[in-house]
Amino acid sequence: MSTQGFDPNQAQNLLEIEKQFAVKAVEHAQTYWNIIEKVPPRGLRLTKLDDEIYEHVMSAFPELSGNDHEKLVKLDEDWLKSEDGKRRWRAFVNAYEKKVKDFNFGSLIRTDARLEYSETNTIFVTRMQFYAIEIARNRLGLNDTIHEIAKADAEKEAQLKKEREAAKASEIS
Repeated sequence: MSTQGFDPNQAQNLLEIEKQFAVKAVEHAQTYWNIIEKVPPRGLRLTKLDDEIYEHVMSAFPELSGNDHEKLVKLDEDWLKSEDGKRRWRAFVNAYEKKVKDFNFGSLIRTDARLEYSETNTIFVTRMQFYAIEIARNRLGLNDTIHEIAKADAEKEAQLKKEREAAKASEIS
């Protein structure tokens, strides 16, 4: 099948393919959340190229450094998906075509680094955008607070599970 003359902006998505991409994106988000819950983000490596990706994203998007990294803490979907944003991100993402597996797969990312994944705090981006933003957030300590929250939530959940098991055991005896 030739892709010559193919216009992705005019393509129709097949429902089944969309569902498969959505499932993969959710699985990726869940995996990342599980890691953030257990590993302090500042030391987390998402790829073998984290150093290169971090340097590249910070030089390609100098606005991410301004105002205490405000644009990394709270992503602006309009900025990401503006004509200029699309053009700049496309160039960034395509630089990793032969370097990062699944570089252009879809991923879910939290729009606000201070909050958990939720329906209102999630947007769809490419895998490379996810890596670039999350690597920067991790390096700059912007995910430290959410790590502590996730860790505390996991500890509470484990405690509740113990209490339920103890209650069940006492019912049996």
